[in-house]
Amino acid sequence: MEKAIVKLKKGEGRTLKAGGMWVYDNEIDTITGDFENGDIIYVHDFDDYYMGSGFINTKSKITVRIMSRIKGQEIDAEFLRNRVKNAWEYRKKTVDTGSCRIIFGEADFLPGIVIDKFSDVLVVQSLALGIDRMKDIIVELLRNCLKEDGINIRGVYERSDAKVRSNEGMERIKGFLGEPFDTKVQIIENGVKYMVDVEEGQKTGFFLDQKYNREAIKKICQGAEVLDCFTHTGSFALNAGLAGAKSVLGVDASEIGIKQAEENAILNGLQDTVHFKCEDVFELLPELEKQNKKFDVIILDPPAFTKSRNSIKNAIKGYREINLRAMKLIKDGGFLATCSCSHFMTPELFAETVGQAARNTRKRLRQVEYRTQAPDHPILWAADESYYLKFFVFQVCEER
Repeated sequence: MEKAIVKLKKGEGRTLKAGGMWVYDNEIDTITGDFENGDIIYVHDFDDYYMGSGFINTKSKITVRIMSRIKGQEIDAEFLRNRVKNAWEYRKKTVDTGSCRIIFGEADFLPGIVIDKFSDVLVVQSLALGIDRMKDIIVELLRNCLKEDGINIRGVYERSDAKVRSNEGMERIKGFLGEPFDTKVQIIENGVKYMVDVEEGQKTGFFLDQKYNREAIKKICQGAEVLDCFTHTGSFALNAGLAGAKSVLGVDASEIGIKQAEENAILNGLQDTVHFKCEDVFELLPELEKQNKKFDVIILDPPAFTKSRNSIKNAIKGYREINLRAMKLIKDGGFLATCSCSHFMTPELFAETVGQAARNTRKRLRQVEYRTQAPDHPILWAADESYYLKFFVFQVCEER
């Protein structure tokens, strides 16, 4: 059956032409032919020049997500098998695959789906209608691909419970894909052991994108008094403890997260060095300042303060506030590791915000390094949404 055609307005599709994967509703001139939301359609420029094929959903502002730019390419099982195989081969060459993100949506040319591997368990997050239809076959293809390398997956859990599903007119769902299994999985990353709860943990259960950033803070934490803010399940705190920190305090507002962090500390034999507190970071930092408390290293790993351009001003205030408070608590010559995981907080804007905090506290920053997300979360140039994590390490000095 002939596919429907989405034709762009004249002058639109700039992101798509630059290599991006999305077509927005306000870029479309006409849609001709019969289709159902979720179907594969063709995209043409205003002059009928072929631009690619992808799946359509008129309920979403991102109306089309491109699957292929090659004319005549069928989006069939063989096409998906090649995409999955390429994604796995890339991870084998770039990261520790014990636990990693195997498929990262648009950056792996499979828009709208994320698949994480935690030891012998897969966690799937499907965020777009078209890819949701292909979800089961993608998972099966991935299981077969891993089996070829001697990796047997004992279970698959779906965490398609993100709010963005609502933007696609889809229900938020979670549950087993296949036979039930124990959803608490032990993994080892950078030599640190964690119990990951893929059913109840945030997002897919554990934040794999900071893998090598956690490794990067180890040297500055040796013999140090460390404060880890927004610790989640204790990942930065435990890396600091394993590196030989004198003492570590991890803080998070989530009682579930703190409970898991404490269990992880015991799992690693760090319960005497690494401690956790369930408290709001924004309330705790001023309190520690009143107590004249000082730290050698402070780590700031907050959740995204903004998920849209509309709330960027409030996000800037939030990032400036926590960085300002942290700098006041760092000993002269101590270190600040600070990051933002919001795509809308650009590297330039984040750097400017941290710089404002330094000026307001009369501190001088010496940049140790700048990092982004781990390579299993590849940054696809022209697909700006794939570049979201900014991670700075600074030495914080008094005016001199």
